[in-house]
Amino acid sequence: MKLIDKYILKRYLVTFSVMLLLFIPIGIVIDVSEKVNRMIERKAPFNEIVVYYGDFIIYFANLLFPIFLFLSVIWFTSKLANNTEIIAILSSGISFQRFLRPFLMGATIVCIFALLMGFFLVPKASKGFLDFRNTYLRGNSYKTMETQDIFRQIGDGEYIYISNYNFLSKTGFNFTYEKFKGNKLIEKVTSNRIKYDEKTKKYSLFNYLKRTVGQNNDVLESSDKKVVKFSFEPDELTPVFYIAETMTIGELYTFINKEKEKGNTRINAYLVVLYKKYSLPVSAFILTIIAVAVSSMKRRGGMGVNLAIGIVIAFTFIFFDKVFGTIAENSDFSPLLAVWIPNMVFGTLAFYLLRNAKR
Repeated sequence: MKLIDKYILKRYLVTFSVMLLLFIPIGIVIDVSEKVNRMIERKAPFNEIVVYYGDFIIYFANLLFPIFLFLSVIWFTSKLANNTEIIAILSSGISFQRFLRPFLMGATIVCIFALLMGFFLVPKASKGFLDFRNTYLRGNSYKTMETQDIFRQIGDGEYIYISNYNFLSKTGFNFTYEKFKGNKLIEKVTSNRIKYDEKTKKYSLFNYLKRTVGQNNDVLESSDKKVVKFSFEPDELTPVFYIAETMTIGELYTFINKEKEKGNTRINAYLVVLYKKYSLPVSAFILTIIAVAVSSMKRRGGMGVNLAIGIVIAFTFIFFDKVFGTIAENSDFSPLLAVWIPNMVFGTLAFYLLRNAKR
């Protein structure tokens, strides 16, 4: 590694680290000022608050690292351009591709670090961060939402359906249980309402009707109320919406495979989380190339113009990422395509800007 590579790589990593260290404390101060009243009202323990802000640092550093990386590269590359250091480097016979090499080396280091963080450390931080917010800052309002049209496979040849389910009351409506042997239906249970009892770990079925299919005649059993024990827990019906964010990469793959077998209708939301673990680190390369291409030219307006352009591009990237992720979560749009569209669009932009920068 030549001296120029060490110089640029050091500036790349140091500026990125300083950017994180500067902005994260600001985020903590803003968060404390907004939420301190709720913490006091709900008597959040001090040790849990400390752990919460430890998780807060990891969670938001991972969430916003593309913006921090992009702005830090623009910042120090603009300084190189304003000090005519880039002109001196290129005038010495070094090509623009060669000048770009230490930037890509830095992007590789950040990409690997972000990938490992996303696989193992961020899920644990996300769990602590989101659990604390829902316990002390939001309350249990997220559990009151009703989920519709739940289909699940709960065992070998056993399937259930619930038209509406409420987290808080643990009550479902229009419940159906079907048991198959091969492709043949052998048992079917229907109920207008089903309610889970946490003490007995059993379900109460109201307007209960059971049909056992026989070779010649079917056997019918009915009751106004029937207490039954099933092999599934209420939380398995509708896992909390952020559960995928709290799992390591191995746990997430296992969870998604199980939810696919159960016929979970929210499977796209979990796939978006999975694919983002790979796409977000790759964005480090794309945003680095764009940042260098935008800020390597000395402009009349100075560093401020480059930063303004950088902020617009960075927030446009985040906007694309959020919009297409939300579309995939709430429709049949391919989660894989939705997650990678921002990288494809901005990858094309990076190629175009790099081509012009060489000229």
